[in-house]
Amino acid sequence: MSIVKNREQALEIIGNLAAKKTSMAIFCTASHWNTEAILLAASRFAEKNNIKDIPLAVAMTFTYPYMQQAKRVTYSKEPIAGFISVMEHLNALCGAKSSPYSNVTVLPHLDHAGPERDKWALTEGLPYLASVMFDAQKYPPEENITLTREYVKKYGSRILIEGIMEELSVEGHTQSVRDDRYIEKATDYISKTGVDFLVADLGTEQQSSSVGKARYLKERARELTRSLGREMLVLHGTSCLSPGQMSSLTEDGVVRVNMWTRIAREAGQYAAEKLTERIDKVRDGDFESVESRQYIYDSIEKAADIMEEVLGLLGYMNLSTS
Repeated sequence: MSIVKNREQALEIIGNLAAKKTSMAIFCTASHWNTEAILLAASRFAEKNNIKDIPLAVAMTFTYPYMQQAKRVTYSKEPIAGFISVMEHLNALCGAKSSPYSNVTVLPHLDHAGPERDKWALTEGLPYLASVMFDAQKYPPEENITLTREYVKKYGSRILIEGIMEELSVEGHTQSVRDDRYIEKATDYISKTGVDFLVADLGTEQQSSSVGKARYLKERARELTRSLGREMLVLHGTSCLSPGQMSSLTEDGVVRVNMWTRIAREAGQYAAEKLTERIDKVRDGDFESVESRQYIYDSIEKAADIMEEVLGLLGYMNLSTS
């Protein structure tokens, strides 16, 4: 088992993780090097902790205005080409017993997919996916519910669906509005749409440039879980949480944790520092120092280190068979 695109199988995997007090990691990608870093981190963590077929989600936005990951994959900036190339790359890296990361089980995920702008990904892209985030957060509440419910009705038997009720904070762009009726509205939203998971506003900020400064709404998460009657929360904006805040997410009913910004930023900073260290060799034309591969490899190593740490904070050691 390496790439899971079956709804029931994906639901079983997520349920097994929750039963072992582990939140599923949703690591986003916008490049082939980032994709391999995800698999490398999972493979290393599994080997160190004696875990068989370690499961996680590899995610990508399509044309989400605040971060168009599928468009960033190729120089052409063509989202369909970027999306397909990442999915095929995943298949090459972990889709067979002979693949280098065959001990990693991947549940491909489409993130922040808008009903109109990302229609191709939400329809033609489904054969590549285990789950989607149907993102109607910018629509008026009743239209959001209607659009989401219709999508669930049409595709919910094929794929797991995350829904989002209200607009989330994005650093430098938007700020969510605190609502005293949030729990009541969320319960109503779930009952009317039938989504599998709720992308909840828990005080975090997407694309944050600071770590550990968010006021994570722990009690809201717990009250939401009690009111909804099951563990079904998805957290975005995880880059702004401290290690201590991340380590308690599974206790609060957060079953899926989405992360990318901190990983990409810190990996790039590390690779740039390593490039600076060898700048004299670069200027002299030393091939191994100047060729882009080394910068990419440095990025992969750093990103994998960060994601290994995150897997530990999310409780993945609980999957150990030893």
